[in-house]
Amino acid sequence: MAEDKLHIRLHVYDTELSVNIPREEEEYYRSASKLINETVNTYSTLFKGKKTDKDILYMSMLDIALRYKKEGARNDTAPFSDILGKLTLEIEDALKK
Repeated sequence: MAEDKLHIRLHVYDTELSVNIPREEEEYYRSASKLINETVNTYSTLFKGKKTDKDILYMSMLDIALRYKKEGARNDTAPFSDILGKLTLEIEDALKK
């Protein structure tokens, strides 16, 4: 079955991007574009004339990447999975006795 693709244009900072995306992910792409624009605009307001456009873009990328990594760490379920695995083994051992 062929994936249902959608052709959209996104305005990202000072560039228009034309992308083909899975239809069900359109909201994510538009939201990501909005986040980039808001972040760059915030840094531009704070540092215009003090930093180059390239520096402002790098600061924006770092800001967004940092948010992403923090959210990923906050949602890390590995410790819980490890504990559940150990508890399951203990319960199984207890039931065998």
